Amino acid sequence: MNKTVYLASQSPRRLELLRQIGIEPLLLPLRHSGPRADIDETPLAGEKALDYVVRMAHMKGRAGLMAVAGRQLPGRPVVVADTTVTLDGDILGKPATAAEAVAMLRRYAGRVHSVLTAVGVAVQDRVEVAVSESEVRFRSLAEAEIAAYVATGECYDKAGGYAIQGRAAVFVEHLAGSYSGVMGLPLCETGELLRKVGFEVL
Repeated sequence: MNKTVYLASQSPRRLELLRQIGIEPLLLPLRHSGPRADIDETPLAGEKALDYVVRMAHMKGRAGLMAVAGRQLPGRPVVVADTTVTLDGDILGKPATAAEAVAMLRRYAGRVHSVLTAVGVAVQDRVEVAVSESEVRFRSLAEAEIAAYVATGECYDKAGGYAIQGRAAVFVEHLAGSYSGVMGLPLCETGELLRKVGFEVL
């Protein structure tokens, strides 16, 4: 059975997660040459985190289908995903600076935040989307711990400014939801969507 899909993501975590369930992803870049992405990932004014990740998954899925058609690639499901962290109604994306990462970690300390990941599977002319929501509670953090973590550089290019599968695991006091969803690709929902479009995972 062909276990190959397109993965429209540059995330090594999503690549590893698909391989974990026996799927070999073919990377499908959604970028032209240069630093600017084809998709504007800026949240809309007043947009809620759930609406934001669902909108991003649909946009990425459609862009994936266009990339497959434009490059005349063989027809396979396109897997996309978008992850964001939300706390106090704010959408917390990827920190651009050390100061932003420090501010995020300070907000998480001793509190519960939500991690939303929308996964999409695009095939033919449709995009199927499902959402995983997890609650993560951090223990209290000392300023020195926050500074030491940010200094590792692990916080960058991560939604919410941390990697649960990395050194930030020592901050996580409790997780309610999907571990793989917090990493960036909820495998239960991904498998269900793939089966929905006729792609058997197992």
